[in-house]
Amino acid sequence: MGILEGKRILVAGVTMDTSIGFEVAKVAQEQGAQVVVSNFGRALGITRRIVNRLPEPVPVLELDVSDEAHLEALPAALGEHFDGLDGVVHSIAYGNPETLLGGKFLEGPWPDVAQAVQVSAYSLMSLTRACLPMLSEDASVVGLTFDATVAWPAYDWMGVAKAGLESCSRYLARDLGPRGVRVNLVSAGPLKTLAAKAIPGFEELESTWADRAPLGWDHGDRNPTARAVVALLSDFFPATTGEIVHVDGGFHAMGT
Repeated sequence: MGILEGKRILVAGVTMDTSIGFEVAKVAQEQGAQVVVSNFGRALGITRRIVNRLPEPVPVLELDVSDEAHLEALPAALGEHFDGLDGVVHSIAYGNPETLLGGKFLEGPWPDVAQAVQVSAYSLMSLTRACLPMLSEDASVVGLTFDATVAWPAYDWMGVAKAGLESCSRYLARDLGPRGVRVNLVSAGPLKTLAAKAIPGFEELESTWADRAPLGWDHGDRNPTARAVVALLSDFFPATTGEIVHVDGGFHAMGT
């Protein structure tokens, strides 16, 4: 039996098989979970093809976390597959690379900044709130971040959005704790994903990470990050909430 045996998990934000969300869905299935994934728009067709590469077939829901109608319809959509929900994975982020990334911090226009904050940070709350009618009493919500305690080269307004995500997770942990719902984040090192490719200059981080991380770092291996997410979804962390677990080879703990 796996550590997620019998658990019902929503993984929101799966596009390619190189995405962290896809790897989370894969590991979750290997650990006994029933999984539903989501995406929206033009990427939805890609997701429906990509999920065929998972160990077991999974339903794919259309969900735009910035669309209130989608969020309101989510419990009913989930109800077609599950009678409850034990875990939610927030694998969602977006910032316009042409206006917000790659050294454009001082020029970032507010409409684009607002979109990045809504999609990348506020959506952790809005997605969790939408799922509340389905969540079990000991459910776990896990999001994905990139360490927002420092200013990274090229990351700019996405760094600000991730800082918002990290703060949002703490307030969610505070408000949902009395219901028994845990809220945590996993902070991964730089990984070769579709999102990373959209960040100009991100290669600068990749090139130095492995040298400074005491455990080393393979930017093509998403499995350690997915395993950390799955561990937090499981019952092995019953008293942990509001936490950020670093899966970065130890890079975050080292000086310059």
